[in-house]
Amino acid sequence: MEKKKVLIHSIVFNPDGVSTGYLYGDIATALRDAGNEVVVLTTTPHYNRVEAQLDKQPLKWKIRGLLKKSCYKGLTVYHVPQKKFKSTLLRLVGFVYWHIISFISALFIKNLDVILSPSPPLTIGLINLWLGKLKGAKVIYNVQEVYPDILGNDSGLVFNVLSKMERHIYNNSTAITTIDEIFHNTIVGRFKDPAKLHIIPNFVDTDIYRPLADTYHLNKSLFINNDHLKLLYAGNIGMAQEWNTLIEVAKRTKERSIDYYVIGEGVMRDFVADKIKEFELSNIHLLPYQPRELMPEIIAFSDIQYIFMEPKIAAQGFPSKVYTIMASAKPLLVCSPDNTPIVNFLKDIDCAKIITADDVNSKADEICRWLNSVTSEQLRAMGQKGLAEIENKYSKDIVTKQYCNLISQL
Repeated sequence: MEKKKVLIHSIVFNPDGVSTGYLYGDIATALRDAGNEVVVLTTTPHYNRVEAQLDKQPLKWKIRGLLKKSCYKGLTVYHVPQKKFKSTLLRLVGFVYWHIISFISALFIKNLDVILSPSPPLTIGLINLWLGKLKGAKVIYNVQEVYPDILGNDSGLVFNVLSKMERHIYNNSTAITTIDEIFHNTIVGRFKDPAKLHIIPNFVDTDIYRPLADTYHLNKSLFINNDHLKLLYAGNIGMAQEWNTLIEVAKRTKERSIDYYVIGEGVMRDFVADKIKEFELSNIHLLPYQPRELMPEIIAFSDIQYIFMEPKIAAQGFPSKVYTIMASAKPLLVCSPDNTPIVNFLKDIDCAKIITADDVNSKADEICRWLNSVTSEQLRAMGQKGLAEIENKYSKDIVTKQYCNLISQL
């Protein structure tokens, strides 16, 4: 099998504490372990800075003011400085700056055979087509979210420009991967050659995420050890999640022994905090991001993991935390419209209570009825079914081999 030099070009990578960063860290090391030479081009941590991870993977200036360098498990990682600005204009400027500097930096990486990138952003696929042409490299674009569909507005100049860019990327890349059958069916009609499109699911590191009985390392003042039923969400508190349902369910169950945990940061965090204050919802515990190494214990602390998808964009995204929850043998409570990726994935596994109702009151009614009736034995059985599915199909070793095989066949 011919070994190749692979550039992973991603807007996030370790030590940025986000799921795509972790995912591509595992892909990078799997490609390296298969005998390929791997180099990474990304940003400095700005989505979720985790100081403990920065201590383990320190960044040093390669070109002062322009480019930093770090080492991740023996791999060379280049970082273009980037900040998480509140100003939309500054975010746009920073985004353009990253594209320019990363493009120039990639030109100095010698003997590239393959460039692999995840979406978002869509524009990284276009940059890589230019790089691939100049460097004589094959280009693989990984569709994690369907753009521009996720924007929700199918008219107007911006949407039309992005649609043309999307089709150009699909039809000029060497290969496109996407994460599930619904995504595949959504975009396959946009290809001149559908054989370019491959389904490779996301995955979970089952060495890290596994069933645990102990939660010794959790801060007991944040994670309250009581006999309440504990529902937990950990991740981005953003627009992709629908928070009114959580607020409504918490309002209706204030007198019951149920605690709801919301852990993370994001643009909707203040909204959740304001609603907690407005309705005096002491049963909702709003906590900051926690270090990744605590996540297995945080999941173990819960009885149920919930994910409430924003209906307008649920068809264009799939939360990778589903895999980590299942690998930890915990049941899920999911609100999402029918025929969306998360529903399509979970519906036949019987590891999740799935609610497809449209309006908040209907969703809250069904959730409250289920919480009143479900037993601890049923929850444990659901968790075990999810774990079995992960072990059979979605472990890190099983899925990363698909990326290795794709690259070796190009």
